[in-house]
Amino acid sequence: MTAAKRNPLIEAEPGPAESDRNWTARLRRRITRTVPPGQWLPDRQPVYVRSWIYVFGVATLAALLVVLGSGVVLSVGGSAWWHTSAVGHFVNSVHLWSVELFFAFMVIHLWGKFFMAAWRGNRALTWITGAVCFVGSIGTAFTGYLSQSNFDSQWISTQAKDGLNAAGVGAYFNVLNPARMLLWHIVLLPLFVGVLVIAHLLLVRRHGVVPPFDATPPGDAGRASIASDGSPPAVEVVAVAESIIISAQITTDPDDREVER
Repeated sequence: MTAAKRNPLIEAEPGPAESDRNWTARLRRRITRTVPPGQWLPDRQPVYVRSWIYVFGVATLAALLVVLGSGVVLSVGGSAWWHTSAVGHFVNSVHLWSVELFFAFMVIHLWGKFFMAAWRGNRALTWITGAVCFVGSIGTAFTGYLSQSNFDSQWISTQAKDGLNAAGVGAYFNVLNPARMLLWHIVLLPLFVGVLVIAHLLLVRRHGVVPPFDATPPGDAGRASIASDGSPPAVEVVAVAESIIISAQITTDPDDREVER
């Protein structure tokens, strides 16, 4: 019997040079270096993970999803939809109370991690991204109050104007412009918060949760730097940023558009 012929276009493995020009291979290697295999969705965790402080962290993410979902529905109906529709008023109430729960859960989680010194074990960036995300969420909520299109938003905007002018940023952040504030509320600030949330989750999956003061998980004490692949601490910011940006990157190398023969 004659052996079946192998198809070199299908079965041939790319060499090192070809793999370097392949953006999917580069993305796969970057993801593997950022979060090692088995740490994305682990099925086993240390016993100290069974804590209410992490329940509030997950509750914060759940509330954020409700905020985003109800906000999308409100954006479809329009900024004044909830004034004239019972359904719109209900969706607006869901959006409001999910924001309230989001901040309540996040403050509890944030203060709990503060008293646990969550930056221990080279987890400083994990703590920083969470704290900056909280600050960005305050700005997002503030612009939401300015987008109510009622007398309440008018009063808030006029009072905020004086404070921002006194701080010297009123010319760059005009709270009396409702269209600009609406765009800040539904596009720019949610994008900023979303990127920080993704970076925060990547860092949590990369380094794991911080252990209690009297417990050290295996391998945690032996880490000499933030990056688990041995790179210096400054590379950590680049690693997380590249993992987010490179997924949308389209290579401009003409050799990548050709089928390897």
